[in-house]
Amino acid sequence: MLPIHIAAGLLALIAGALAMLARKGGGLHRRAGLVFVAAMLGMSASGAVLALLKPEWLSLSAGLLTFYLVATGWLAVLRPVAQSRRLLQALMCLALLTGVLAWTAGAALIGGRNRGMGLGCFIFGGVALLCAMADWRLLRRGAIEGAPRLARHLWRLGFALFVASASFFLGQARLFPPALRSSGLLSLPVFAAALLTLCWLLRLRRRRPLPVRVPAQAKTADLQGAAPGG
Repeated sequence: MLPIHIAAGLLALIAGALAMLARKGGGLHRRAGLVFVAAMLGMSASGAVLALLKPEWLSLSAGLLTFYLVATGWLAVLRPVAQSRRLLQALMCLALLTGVLAWTAGAALIGGRNRGMGLGCFIFGGVALLCAMADWRLLRRGAIEGAPRLARHLWRLGFALFVASASFFLGQARLFPPALRSSGLLSLPVFAAALLTLCWLLRLRRRRPLPVRVPAQAKTADLQGAAPGG
């Protein structure tokens, strides 16, 4: 399972970078996005299983959260809420379970030698619980459209890419030459994933809605109705 995990992770990083840099909604973005989603689901699922067998609670929390984020981020642009309600409910339960598990592990680790891992568990658990709350509100509302729908898709997949980049370039830094580790260059892909996600979210927030086209016949009818004695 480890070779599958590594291969899926490398493929996800390449496809994720292409999807981030490509024009949104274009053919390259769609194809790279599908490869990214498939690779990330395989990588996070296999990583969670490997972490559970050891066990490594921080890696398990990261794997479960990443799987959840990719699944819900992809689902946001795949189907309306009404058509994916049961799947969203199941994924919301996964986020809630991840949050409780991560915080329980964090409480056990924070008082020992692994304070860094304990803090990481608290961070991943907090993100998972906030996402579960957002899903609950979405299910109550019953729909999400327009910019909020795109933002949900973008930030969840972007955060998943950030976690994958950090896990590979920083979490597996021992695999790289010492000179590269000491140069600080391994942090650049991680910061790039976070920066690109933030830039696209800001661009989406600043985007103006398209003007509504009014048919010529409707304009004529409005003018006639507004004319004196009309």
